[in-house]
Amino acid sequence: MSEVVIVGGGPVGLYLAALLLQRGVEVEVLEQRTAPEPHSRAIGIHPPALEALRRVGVAQEFVRRGVPIRRGLALSRGATLAEMSFAGVSEQFPFVLSLPQNSTESVLGERVRGLDPDALRRGVRVTGLHDDGGHVTVEACVAGEQERITVPLVIAADGVRSAARAALGAPLRRRDYPDRYLMGDFADSTAFGSDAALFLAGDGIVESFPLPGQRRRWVVRRGPVDDGGADNAAGLDAGWLAREVRRRTGIDVDAGSNSMLSGFGVRARLARRIVFGRGILIGDAAHEISPIGGQGMSLGWLDALALAPLVPALLAGSRAGLGEFERNRLRAALRAARQSEINMALGRPLHGGLLAARNRAIAAVAAVPAANRLVARRFTMQ
Repeated sequence: MSEVVIVGGGPVGLYLAALLLQRGVEVEVLEQRTAPEPHSRAIGIHPPALEALRRVGVAQEFVRRGVPIRRGLALSRGATLAEMSFAGVSEQFPFVLSLPQNSTESVLGERVRGLDPDALRRGVRVTGLHDDGGHVTVEACVAGEQERITVPLVIAADGVRSAARAALGAPLRRRDYPDRYLMGDFADSTAFGSDAALFLAGDGIVESFPLPGQRRRWVVRRGPVDDGGADNAAGLDAGWLAREVRRRTGIDVDAGSNSMLSGFGVRARLARRIVFGRGILIGDAAHEISPIGGQGMSLGWLDALALAPLVPALLAGSRAGLGEFERNRLRAALRAARQSEINMALGRPLHGGLLAARNRAIAAVAAVPAANRLVARRFTMQ
């Protein structure tokens, strides 16, 4: 019989499952999707997350499959305004790793299966949670049939639309932003290699990140005339994205090589509490922040790393350390949300003197070694 149910079999839920299985905890992971996500959305893995991934023996495999980004460039009108090196941010992992989420889930899934072949159950949709003070009953739908699972502890890692969070009645702080983006993955025709490039264009930022397999991700901030809705890119396609990249950066992108296209809006959803009796929220179920800066997935892994050592004691009836865990992770989420707001603000449209002033300020800060190192550490979640 399972001791812990983890709702959600994405990167955060799988990582927590591996941590707990290594500790001898019986785990059941309930994942609504019947198959892994085939497309890459989240790609950035920060040094503290790589350190955390070492705990389950997958960090080196991540690095082998991914692209270490050791430098970021800020450019405008063909000129380099600033360079940011990640060489000093970590002794073991002096880079931000670019690895598509489908590969991330594949590696973590293999690790979980190696620890317990039956731990992950796919095609299971959680419809309710009931905490009686001693146990939690999970109501789920499996192939059209209702099922009930009773366990001492439930941990929700089921993403931004968390059914478990709704069932627990978690209050949220909500904020919606005007920023809209379109991103796509294409064959890499640039000379940037493993560098990340941020183009500070007047009509809004263009971001470019290397991907494995000689591919590159392009992210374009959309203007109001492009807006097809809050979280979609209605009427926009790979051709539009390629044309915008060319117009704002001067770089040609082969629209025909596109393998993923996704439009998204930005909002913040931060849970006011993440501990509810015998139910706990982590990852995007606890905090949805802007993907600009790529901190969301790493933040969820650090939630799991902080929680895992407390679980054996929780199962034994002790709640020692749980209050501190909640306070620390809420603070970390708020800090990440504020950093993402700064990242978005720097990429908003500006023209004329304001654009020139912003770009001069960025160049001036980057030219001061101490300030450059501080920004690099903040960007990499240090």
